[in-house]
Amino acid sequence: MGVIIARELGRSGETDGFFAAYGVFLVLAIAATAARVVFLPPLARARSEGRLVGETVGFGLALACVAVPGVVVAVVGAEALASVLTGFDEGLAKQTAAASLPWLVAAALAQLYAGLAASALAALDDYRTAAFGYAIGSVLGLVYIVSRIGDDGIDAVVRGVAINGFIAFAVPTLALVYRSRKGPVRPRVMRADLSRPVSRLGAVLAGVAFPLAQQGAYLICLPFAADEGVGTVTSLGYAYIAGSAVIAITSSALALVTSVPLTRSGLDPGRAARHVEASSWLGFIAVAGATGVVAVVGPDLAEAILGGAYGDSVGQELGRLVVTLAPWMLVTVCVVAAFPLAFVVDRGHSLPLLAVVVIVLQLPLAWIGDALAGVYGLAATLAISTGVGLVLLLRILGAARLVLIGLATAAAVVSGLAVVSFVPLGLLLDPGPAAMCGVVLYGVALAVTRPAGLRSGWSYLRALS
Repeated sequence: MGVIIARELGRSGETDGFFAAYGVFLVLAIAATAARVVFLPPLARARSEGRLVGETVGFGLALACVAVPGVVVAVVGAEALASVLTGFDEGLAKQTAAASLPWLVAAALAQLYAGLAASALAALDDYRTAAFGYAIGSVLGLVYIVSRIGDDGIDAVVRGVAINGFIAFAVPTLALVYRSRKGPVRPRVMRADLSRPVSRLGAVLAGVAFPLAQQGAYLICLPFAADEGVGTVTSLGYAYIAGSAVIAITSSALALVTSVPLTRSGLDPGRAARHVEASSWLGFIAVAGATGVVAVVGPDLAEAILGGAYGDSVGQELGRLVVTLAPWMLVTVCVVAAFPLAFVVDRGHSLPLLAVVVIVLQLPLAWIGDALAGVYGLAATLAISTGVGLVLLLRILGAARLVLIGLATAAAVVSGLAVVSFVPLGLLLDPGPAAMCGVVLYGVALAVTRPAGLRSGWSYLRALS
């Protein structure tokens, strides 16, 4: 999607407005992913007790207390919210953001309900159906965008995102309904459990508060970035999406898949520490490698993928932003690994306080970062606020002392290997050959050194699966 926007629409006030609104979608989409972590343990227990359908419907009705007002706010308050997100712009950026917000909020809420249905299927040990629904939604949404962007511009992108969300919701929901009705089912099991709506909603809100705060820290940066000039929000948005994609591919799915077996087997501080460290190693390797590639070939890569509007100085800015976000990516990998464990040990009620700390801390950090280094300073501050949140999260698990040194060591090892593999080649060769040779050298370095933490973590994850 990002490639299509860049090639068809370039870099302008319109794309700034879209990415400002898309930041809200990202926040809510991350909340939807976080909510799956909240859903999984109680749904896993409900399945073993023969009340999965009732528990799922009960969660769905509880979520409506947030979803319905959310849509209303997105429609009624679109203009005011768009003004804040675009740095109180009164031109094309604000108009685009205001028009996009209702569609994107609805799409994100569809993803929230898709996460609930996917979690219920996961409790049945079915992970494929939800993945299939998301894949089909992505393909059809992309087809719509490609076919309509020439005529409708950014509106086609917004509607394509909505199509993706609604299909991602429909497929696992229909599959869940089918599975619940297949074979003899006792009436008591089919009945919605409405006995604890407040506690369910409270659990979801407590669960999504911390991820929302993490993404809210990014939203806090957007008005500051808008003051840097037209196109800066777009560049920051692309860098943030690129970093989030690396994290999602390497860490998010693993965190979700391991929640159910950890819930069934139980967890103590020692095992929590080992799980976080083992899971983080794989993400660290991907983050360091991807950052090395971008550092060497970033401007050329940006122009090749996103088009001529992202060449020269714009491509250099985008590449430097991705590199600047690398510490944030490393910290976020750890957060993604640790976050589900708070619900496995039934400590999710402590997370809203962490959310408050992250948001309160990010506000002055963004002002300082922008004053010192502009958009690069803004990107750097995300690692600080997220890092503080990680330390507090590990303290909730009782694993901070056990795991922080190991995580720091792992980050230092993979970062050092990446620097040695990419930087000398970047100075000696042209960007393309340097990136390809750097990837090979990085892989060889990992194979030769075979870090003890990586070997131990891989053995642990294989045993867990």
